[in-house]
Amino acid sequence: MPESLPPFLIFYVVALLALPARGILRTVLMLSAPVLGAWCVWQTPEGSYGVLQVLQFELTLHRVDRLATLFGYLFNLAAFIAFVYALHVRDRVQQTASILYAGSALGAVYAGDLITLFVFWEMLALTSVFLVWARRTDRAYRSGMRYLIIQVLSGLLLLGGVIAYAADGNSLSFDYIGLEGFASWLILLAFGIKCAFPFMHNWLTDAYPESTPTGTVFLSAFTTKVAVYALARAFPGTELLVYVGATMATFPIFFAVIENDLRRVLAYSLINQVGFMVVGIGIGTALAINGAVSHAFNDVIFKGLLFMSMGAVLYRTGKINGSELGGLYKTMPKTTVLCIVGAASISAFPLFSGFVSKSMVMSAALANDFHIVWLLLLFASAGVFHHAGIKIPYFAFFAHDSGIRTQEAPTNMLVAMSLAAALCITIGVFPDFLYRLLPYDTGYNPYDATHVLAQTQLLFFSALAFVWLNLRGMYPPELPSTNLDADWLYRRLAPSVIGHTASMVARWDAGMRSSGRLVLVRAAQLVNRHHSPGGFLARTWSTGSAVFWVVAILAVYLLLFAVGDGMALR
Repeated sequence: MPESLPPFLIFYVVALLALPARGILRTVLMLSAPVLGAWCVWQTPEGSYGVLQVLQFELTLHRVDRLATLFGYLFNLAAFIAFVYALHVRDRVQQTASILYAGSALGAVYAGDLITLFVFWEMLALTSVFLVWARRTDRAYRSGMRYLIIQVLSGLLLLGGVIAYAADGNSLSFDYIGLEGFASWLILLAFGIKCAFPFMHNWLTDAYPESTPTGTVFLSAFTTKVAVYALARAFPGTELLVYVGATMATFPIFFAVIENDLRRVLAYSLINQVGFMVVGIGIGTALAINGAVSHAFNDVIFKGLLFMSMGAVLYRTGKINGSELGGLYKTMPKTTVLCIVGAASISAFPLFSGFVSKSMVMSAALANDFHIVWLLLLFASAGVFHHAGIKIPYFAFFAHDSGIRTQEAPTNMLVAMSLAAALCITIGVFPDFLYRLLPYDTGYNPYDATHVLAQTQLLFFSALAFVWLNLRGMYPPELPSTNLDADWLYRRLAPSVIGHTASMVARWDAGMRSSGRLVLVRAAQLVNRHHSPGGFLARTWSTGSAVFWVVAILAVYLLLFAVGDGMALR
């Protein structure tokens, strides 16, 4: 195998071979793709490979540097864990789509030019939507259609930005772009949609909870992280992103606390975590970029672990609402423990993976005088402990005895969750395991006494607040409900306004048509009155009358001529 073989090509070939395969052969093919992909990442030195000349454009299918290598390892690792988790699935379409989806994410990461990036950008949308539709419900179909429309819109904005960027005389190499014109704003908007910027985020909270138990695990790993990678490469140091990221880190907390669907809680939590990454990219220093991409690495693992644990609950019970669950620790103890590991990791407990990456972003915010942003991130850290660190395991496994007695998760699910949990602990205890892969060497030490003490205090008082609110009955209860978000604007308000406007236009059109028909009828009656065989103009006129009218017209003409001639003489 050539050492410069693009990893995405391995996944595409495996997808083609796995489509007709059955049983153990398909399993071997699926698991071999990320293993071979990781081997290619390890073997390939930095440089540009697979350079093609298409018309006047130079396309680079495989550009390797430290940033791409980090995400290359991450996506192969995530794909392997997700494939293990989904080994029990026998849906051929879902399995093929997941392989192509993972391969498309790798293709985007290694794209060396904006045209190649666009191709894989659209492939991400086309392959991932089948993971939503795979649930085969009416809600999933409608959600998938909305998801596809928004993702394709992101691709069209990217294409328009690339065309405008090239028209301005810029190189199409996928490197730093910055906000320097209309083209760069289009590209940023395209990245922002996939990154779930505020008011552009509802495709995520709409589609991810409607996917299958295994499909959501794949979805959580790739789309938003490809967008984070794209921002880190094209827009580092763009200050606007600091404030966008801070908003992303804070607003989902309020929705997650009142949400009943636990997978939707995790979807909001995903936006919250991406907000930390966007802040780091906006700050743009070596420490901040390291923090952003390392947190992306960790988030894929611990958020995947949480989605896997909730997927196992949904798979075994058929329920995912917090109001319908509880007491599952009695029959799913292993899943409970693994879920708690994921909750501790996302909450940034010391000795867990989130602690060693989130701290870099917050330290960079303080070091660069973003004090208000640091306070917002501190609030977001406390909030994520509430809605993901406590709410998810508490209401799924402990809150009350729902009476549900089911089996433990299947073996393959437990193996996948165990792999993710082991990584969460390993990276937390030995952070150099991850730091060696980061783009910059900063010598950062996360286990500074001040940071450990501050984070421990934050977690302790957050837990104390939860216990106090819960005992006093003031914590928002888990209720069957539908929470309104920004998508209400285009799912309810816009159709209502368009419907009322269309109704008004229809009434106006009907009135105008009626008035027009009345005018035409009256005009026809008038013409008929004068021009019909019995009308005024159809009468027989005498010769004398005709001569009289000729003389009268001639007299008027002569009078007008004389008046005009007199005015000319003056």
